[in-house]
Amino acid sequence: MLRGLSRDVDPVSAPFAWETGPDGRRELVGTRVTQCALSRICGACAESLGRPIAFVGDDLEVARNAFHAPPLHESCAEALAAVEPSWRVVRTAAFEFVRPTSEDLDRRPVFQPSALLE
Repeated sequence: MLRGLSRDVDPVSAPFAWETGPDGRRELVGTRVTQCALSRICGACAESLGRPIAFVGDDLEVARNAFHAPPLHESCAEALAAVEPSWRVVRTAAFEFVRPTSEDLDRRPVFQPSALLE
């Protein structure tokens, strides 16, 4: 069972920070991503985060240590990665939330874990 299931939806099939787009693919919702960062809530179950914190991303995001998906509980991250084979899970104790500037080509905010955990 996943941690923090007070929401009426399944955090794997309907994670808080994502919506299903017209093509059937999951898309991040910018306002929810920001809410997760500023309120320190999980992007899947929308419950308060403790430590460690986890992020999911593809190989490029892992290599850059810069993620577009919001922070997650470890159990929520593992569950999401299990249904999205291209995602890897990275664990950390803290992160920086970096908002894009007007000069940035990619206007999505980025999460940068500051202390990776094994």
